[in-house]
Amino acid sequence: MAIPTSGSAAVSSAADRALPLRERKKQRTFRALANVALTRFTERGFDEVTLDELVDEVEISKRTFFRYYSSKESAALAAEAELWIAYVDEFTATDLHGDVLTALRTALTTAITGMDEDWPRRFLATRRLAAGHSGLRRHSLVMASHHQEQIVEQLEVKLGRDGREDIRLRLLGEIAFGAYRVGAKNWTAGRGEGAGSRGKGGRATLAARVSEAFDTIPDAITLTTG
Repeated sequence: MAIPTSGSAAVSSAADRALPLRERKKQRTFRALANVALTRFTERGFDEVTLDELVDEVEISKRTFFRYYSSKESAALAAEAELWIAYVDEFTATDLHGDVLTALRTALTTAITGMDEDWPRRFLATRRLAAGHSGLRRHSLVMASHHQEQIVEQLEVKLGRDGREDIRLRLLGEIAFGAYRVGAKNWTAGRGEGAGSRGKGGRATLAARVSEAFDTIPDAITLTTG
């Protein structure tokens, strides 16, 4: 039986085709596991689908599964992980000049718009799944926190400063990820300029909602009562 795929995951990207055959096979297995997991969890509920069922459907062993994912939760939230990995990679490749928060914002919106065409569908399905499961929500927060720390580590390297001593670096990490969360919530809820249905406009609109959140930061900081 061929490894099942869906959406654009069934088509190798140009970058994938540049990889050696062994690496392309690994990528197909990685995506197949994520697709099967998300589909089955959505259909039946996260707790109702066993790891045995997932590996049987993709025709791999549990040992092979754990080469790709640390847990069922990781497979369920693969779409989120894809974005965070892309963000860290994009920022790592950024040569910092001028305003640092702008660089963090640009790297994030570039990562969002660079996701594959099927990613918004998978991401929305992931968010709906996590909304109904406390364990997945916790895992999502831990995963985001891990990648936020990676962004701060890159800031330390690029600026030659220690985030434990210069707390601005850690604060910048909090602000960047906070702006993302606000923008993503508005996007998934269909809020914001030109509001429509959940996730309307795909990657471009998500990037716009995140940019709106970044734009609002100065006003939020100076907000007063009365």
